[in-house]
Amino acid sequence: MKYDVAVAGGGIAGLTAAIYAAKAGKRTIVMEKRERLGGRAVTDKINGAYFNLGGHALYFGDAQTTFRELGVRLQGNQPSTEALGIWKGKVSTFPMGIGSLLGTPLLSLKGKVELAGWLAKFGKLDMRAYDRMSLREWMEHSVHDPMVRHIFYSLLRTASFAAAPDLQAAGPVLQQLKNALQGVLYLDRGWGTMIDELTRIALEHGVQIATSSKVISVGHRGGAVRHLLCEDGTQAEASHIILAMPPAAAYRLVPQAEATALHTWKEQAIEITTACLDVALRRLPKPKQQFAYGIDQTVFLSNQSRAAYLSDDGAQVISLLKYQGTDPNPQQDLLELEQTLDLVQPGWRSELVEKRFLPRMTVCHDFMHMKRVESPGPAVPEIAGLYVAGEWATHGEMLVDAATASAKRAVQHILSHKDTGRAPNHEHRDAI
Repeated sequence: MKYDVAVAGGGIAGLTAAIYAAKAGKRTIVMEKRERLGGRAVTDKINGAYFNLGGHALYFGDAQTTFRELGVRLQGNQPSTEALGIWKGKVSTFPMGIGSLLGTPLLSLKGKVELAGWLAKFGKLDMRAYDRMSLREWMEHSVHDPMVRHIFYSLLRTASFAAAPDLQAAGPVLQQLKNALQGVLYLDRGWGTMIDELTRIALEHGVQIATSSKVISVGHRGGAVRHLLCEDGTQAEASHIILAMPPAAAYRLVPQAEATALHTWKEQAIEITTACLDVALRRLPKPKQQFAYGIDQTVFLSNQSRAAYLSDDGAQVISLLKYQGTDPNPQQDLLELEQTLDLVQPGWRSELVEKRFLPRMTVCHDFMHMKRVESPGPAVPEIAGLYVAGEWATHGEMLVDAATASAKRAVQHILSHKDTGRAPNHEHRDAI
């Protein structure tokens, strides 16, 4: 089998890269080790309820722009921003607008004035100015009232799905919050519908898709890629190969990877994880309490059914997240999430239809952090024709926006024939 572009990995990044390559006239194949495409964007239908792999929300960033450009049909709605804040074991109105700001008991008058000022100017800030300082540094320098800081931290955790303020570069996280404040989209029947749409478009453009095809090696010789080798002996020859997979997995596939940038990218990568609890309830014991930020806890709750069709029988699908640190405790995390449900939806157990707990879900395999040496990709400069894509190959974007942006960077690099030696990457953002 001979191709212009071979993509290893059939998640959002891999499918996006394949579509753009095919649209440019390249003969393209996607090879996915699992039986179905999607990676962490799959949706499982369990007892009539549609469960993503933890809470998923589509922000107004690169991914939405990319999907519109490709003609992806996404059904869903924007949820209300009315929210609760959990502070010292109690729920209170969370300040998300003028009315809730005036009515919340969480802030003093001085704090309300400061937060009102931030709400007025936040959307006008150039977040790139804060790329080289940590989120903690930005917060200590910019926000004065202690409770306003707590509220900002809770918003930024939710926007970035991470609780790592000493590591996170401030600029990308602040930009992510700026995107989130424009509204988010919850998708009908979950993110699996997005994968179905990307698959449809890929096939329409002639992309060949091979599932249950586990790539075990990237063949390269004379400083250039030659083929992908699968576990069953299948070999796909290609002049360009895109590895749309985690950095450690990409490193393992490439012989002599220790002498390439893949080694640096693997070594600098810091994984972000969450504990995820999804429940389907016949009804909500507290119908007005559907969205809650943890303020003194790193938890988050959202009834995604308030905006999207997520159950065939009318059940309410609630997603809860516990943003984890470096030493997660699955039993303790589940207890905290269930206690959050007890607080926001007391009596939920008697309404339970289905429940799923994922103790350690990867949010991203790397991000813009203060220990980063360089921004990964799109090209592996020591091996001509080899590229990387995925949410970890970010140049400042986050989460699914990084997946789509990195995929496009890889294809743009292929089309412009820039794979000539290793050099600092200035296409988007430099590394910290």
